Amino acid sequence: MSTELEQQIAHLNNVFAKQRKGFSMNPFPSYEARIAKLKKLKNVLISYQDDLITALDNDFGGRSKEDTILGDILPSIEHIKYTIKSLKSWMKPKKRSAGMALAPAKVSVYYQPKGVIGVIVPWNFPIVLTISPLTTALASGNRVMLKLSEYTPCHNVVLKKMLAEIFDEDEVAVLEGETEYSAAFSRLTWDHLLFTGSTGVGKHVMKAAAENLTPITLELGGKNPVIITDDINVATAVERLIFGKCLNAGQICVSPDYILCPDEKINEFVECYKSKFTEMYDKVDGNEKYGSIINHIQFDRLVRFLDDAKEKGATIISASGEPVSESKKFATQLILNPSDDMLVLQEEIFGPILPIIGYSELQQAIDYVNQRPRPLALYIMSFNNKSQQTIISQTHSGGVCINDTVVHVAASDAPFGGIGSSGMGHYHGFEGFQTFSHAKTVLKQGKLYPAKLIQPPYNEKIHNVFKKLMLR
Repeated sequence: MSTELEQQIAHLNNVFAKQRKGFSMNPFPSYEARIAKLKKLKNVLISYQDDLITALDNDFGGRSKEDTILGDILPSIEHIKYTIKSLKSWMKPKKRSAGMALAPAKVSVYYQPKGVIGVIVPWNFPIVLTISPLTTALASGNRVMLKLSEYTPCHNVVLKKMLAEIFDEDEVAVLEGETEYSAAFSRLTWDHLLFTGSTGVGKHVMKAAAENLTPITLELGGKNPVIITDDINVATAVERLIFGKCLNAGQICVSPDYILCPDEKINEFVECYKSKFTEMYDKVDGNEKYGSIINHIQFDRLVRFLDDAKEKGATIISASGEPVSESKKFATQLILNPSDDMLVLQEEIFGPILPIIGYSELQQAIDYVNQRPRPLALYIMSFNNKSQQTIISQTHSGGVCINDTVVHVAASDAPFGGIGSSGMGHYHGFEGFQTFSHAKTVLKQGKLYPAKLIQPPYNEKIHNVFKKLMLR
């Protein structure tokens, strides 16, 4: 281990100890204190938005202002506003039934802050994937340590400065480091750890957390299918899904990963997609409104997927020109005749490549999805209620969008999370508040204490009481 890494890890441990101590001195922040923090967070985010937009444009080597506003800043602000509005009701102890056997006791559930929360932030939407969990963790009364991605250094500088204006390091800390540092971060004895990233890395994070029995939320990815049914107009289906594929050049965990389309409509789908893409972006090289791939590591990975598909017999049709290495611009590449041995059907694409798989009967499409790991998102393009309900009831996924893509993530009042290999746990809405809180049951007895009637010494009379309780 290098001296620099040793110093970084020593600092990490020191900050963690300071947050632990700070929490022990104030283990249940008041409603007023939590709201004050959330309001400061909203205001500072608004004031720094231009700096953040510029920083991400620099980090990506080309990321549109609109992508950052729509994908990062607006959802973050809406999430804070929703949390401020909802927090008072969330914090109230919830009454529960004690049941006849425990009467006249009163039972309540108190939501208690867990303590120090670790958040590992990815590079693709680093503002919202920092601010959203931070918002919910602060609303729950916790202290937070944020590990940012080494792929977004410009963003990290701005975010660190922004949060330092309103939080001391023992409340909210912003940290940076590469792979070994991330591993050390994962191994700390967190009260809860949230990781957003790939399934492969998620396994390592979960393994590290397991050593300390750390509760964990994993927001992963996977291969998100779009099922186009035969009742919907193809042009309408394309219009509803294309923005979700093109936002941030497809570098989204909930981006459509492949299309399941009726066989007879595949050619029409290709032409409609090309036409709509040209209408939206025209040429992508030199177009500041269309995002770049984050770096050449990711660009080369995507090119490798295309080369592998070509070698194995796929037909590749570009929506608007070939990928451009210099600018890292990569128009959607539609893949026809994909096969299961191709990388594009084996690994999460996380970029602007879109395989199209034909089917003859809807059940075929459902079976195809069910034979694979459960996705983070599933998209249905259909106006037929029966088809919609059939797909919803017969498939598993973290979430579902009907006649839209991606935007369900912005629903603040609903849980967001994966299932199986696409993740576990939630951190939006009241479910997010529950994630970062300990639901503590409190049973209260008053002066009247009938439980003494069923205490030793036991006799037949007491056994008759037991029988009545069992049979009532």
